[in-house]
Amino acid sequence: MPELVSVIIPNWNGVHHLPTCLDALGRQTWPNVETILVDNGSQDGSLALLRNYPWVRVIALPHNLGYAGGCNEGLKAAQGDVLCILNNDTEVEPNWLAELLAALKRHPDAGMATPKVRLFDDRMRLHTAGDLVRIDGTFDSRGVWQIDEGQFDREEYVFGAAGVAPALRRTMLNEIGFFDADFGSYCEDVDLSWRAQLAGYRCIYTPHAVLYHKVSATGSGPLRSFLVARNTIWTLVKNLPAELWQRHWRQVVAAQWRRFVAAVRAWRGSEARATIRGQIVGLLTLRRVWHKRRAVQLGRRVSIDYVESILTPLVGSGE
Repeated sequence: MPELVSVIIPNWNGVHHLPTCLDALGRQTWPNVETILVDNGSQDGSLALLRNYPWVRVIALPHNLGYAGGCNEGLKAAQGDVLCILNNDTEVEPNWLAELLAALKRHPDAGMATPKVRLFDDRMRLHTAGDLVRIDGTFDSRGVWQIDEGQFDREEYVFGAAGVAPALRRTMLNEIGFFDADFGSYCEDVDLSWRAQLAGYRCIYTPHAVLYHKVSATGSGPLRSFLVARNTIWTLVKNLPAELWQRHWRQVVAAQWRRFVAAVRAWRGSEARATIRGQIVGLLTLRRVWHKRRAVQLGRRVSIDYVESILTPLVGSGE
């Protein structure tokens, strides 16, 4: 029997997404799959719908723990040696799992595999071909919004796995831990990728593992802006090694200052005001993540030169 793979789907009021997601998951070519849906206190009939999918194991939480907290509950319950997170607003191709697992087998130094993600409503346009992090600490999705013309068809190492549908080795998670539940939602995937890389686990981008994503279908608006701004600062404080702070602190501070200035200029917008609040809260709550930084940095097993090599230079910076 092929190895057991666990697929964990966090859900909050996503009843209108679930049939597409689960029907596609049921068509996977990988024969040994455990599916766990973690419901974050939905009030929209999600649990009733799931009675139509008896092969899905449901963990019904009494209240919303956020994306990170919900995923962690599923990770704790999962039995597989490879654990896949899958957003509820996705549709995976039948070979999604098989391709991710094959990539991990080809690359034993990889703790994560990340797929090619296209837009659900524009299926030749990319959402992500893996995550990148720049020298200034900002992060982005490779290829975002580009038409897929084969420019990301090479299997290769990338900085990190997008949270929409990564495959994670249990051995890696046993060492670095699960998602940081304090983040709630957003940036928790970048934080996990940072911790994995610092501990010596690489991420392999797997172009033939394809899925389609309804971007921001289950999260947008001021709350998202607040969390992204706050969690970006927390991610930097936790994970950026001291040597890279010393080398690049000007670029890191400048990037956050530009975000602040842009939000001030757009002050009338609720999302801009939420961004400013998020940055302020992030700075005022640094003690909340400082002790975590110590643990992350003590667990670093790679050289500073390696860490710098996986960061993307700034355009026109000469770095």
